[in-house]
Amino acid sequence: FRQFYCWYGRFSSIQHANKRSENDVVDQKQKKFLLSENDIPKQWYNVSADLPTPLSPPLHPGTLEPAGPADLAPLFPTELIMQEVSQDRWIDIPDPVREMYRMWRPTPLIRATGLEKALGTPAKIFYKYEGVSAVGSHKPNTAIPQAYYNKIAGTKRIVTETGAGQWGSALSYACQQFGIEAKVYMVKASFNQKPYRKSMMQTFGGTVTASPSEETEAGRSILEGDPNSPGSLGIAISEAVEIAAQNDDTKYSLGSVLNHVLMHQTVIGQEAILQMEMADAYPDIVIGCAGGGSNLAGISFPFIADKLAGKTNTRFIAVEPEASPSLTKGEFAYDFGDAIGTTPLFKMHTLGHTFVPNPIHAGGLRYHGMAPLVSALFDAGVYEAKAYHQNACFEAAVLFASTEGIIPAPEPTHAIKAAIDEALIAKETGEEKNILFNLCGHGHLDLSAYDNYFSGDMVDYTLPSEAIAEAMKSVPIIG
Repeated sequence: FRQFYCWYGRFSSIQHANKRSENDVVDQKQKKFLLSENDIPKQWYNVSADLPTPLSPPLHPGTLEPAGPADLAPLFPTELIMQEVSQDRWIDIPDPVREMYRMWRPTPLIRATGLEKALGTPAKIFYKYEGVSAVGSHKPNTAIPQAYYNKIAGTKRIVTETGAGQWGSALSYACQQFGIEAKVYMVKASFNQKPYRKSMMQTFGGTVTASPSEETEAGRSILEGDPNSPGSLGIAISEAVEIAAQNDDTKYSLGSVLNHVLMHQTVIGQEAILQMEMADAYPDIVIGCAGGGSNLAGISFPFIADKLAGKTNTRFIAVEPEASPSLTKGEFAYDFGDAIGTTPLFKMHTLGHTFVPNPIHAGGLRYHGMAPLVSALFDAGVYEAKAYHQNACFEAAVLFASTEGIIPAPEPTHAIKAAIDEALIAKETGEEKNILFNLCGHGHLDLSAYDNYFSGDMVDYTLPSEAIAEAMKSVPIIG
């Protein structure tokens, strides 16, 4: 009998363990919300059609008069120019682009149950995970259509800039798919911090140069004034635009800021709407990190449509680094998109186009200006804005990775930090909030940044008002 009870006890324990394991699997399934390929959006959403006030037009850099399609023709193919100025609410996604989206879309929506438990919050935290693409970020959502439209226009080479390297990797990949040469100017600080991003671009056939460089007049002028310049996205844009303008077979491509780029990213939010419906949890708060504005727009614009229509009261939070705080400390004014002053001027929140941010690890957020669409919605009170130091963001990232099993890129650590803060506020108030943020990429090629954090060598930079005032002196005064 003693042997029988021992055997029965072991059997019961195994059965109980198996039952618990089955329940855990069910819980795991319930935390991930997946769509089918049929759910990939068939159109991009253009928030320009629903703005409370129309955008101020871009201005020609020479005449300061409104820039027309002809002024943009040296840089972009006609179809992208038409999308840039379109007031249509919906733009059809071409079948070849949608077919390529199928390689990684739809992306998963995941409920962060592990993080919720660690925080002890009544809030439900969800994240849309864009790190499943070929290059590990959201950037191919616009790189693929941009390469497609350039291909049908006969473009032989596309030149661009990149900060952390995510955009350069995405464009190199997209150009390879369509048989187009890719040339990338990578901000020198990130070029040195993230050597494997260069390797990824080269794997996809792209050529990469650290910016500022000796290859262009713009780069040489910057180096003459500061031979040790860490570079900036504005400087890299100047170099790329110069090359595009000088060669008839070459076009320029931008990974953020412009209207058509943000519109391409709305496939993220459109999928998220369906997935949040599956979770029966319409978001009370939507959060995205913000540098130029593309991933923030991608997750938030489709939800903002309901907000603008008066159907919801969702809060939208843009999160930026303290070292490059264009929304929280910049001015809403016309400014150039590049450091030299060769691009059209856009009305946006800016720190001044000559501003060179400190070399923080979130290289994709080191830009002097915010997208005109995001800036206009922030000015209208639709967006809130927060700024964080990088040490606090990496602390949040480590907690997230330990509870959710994904190491985030430095850029979305800002969104994670804001989501945690909002979840802790919900804990204090007892409110059951639904929080959604965009995890726009993984950090597998950014582990040197984590090394820097764990060693205690990561430096927090606060941008002094004097530096902003000095950079703003370069901004044209537009009456």
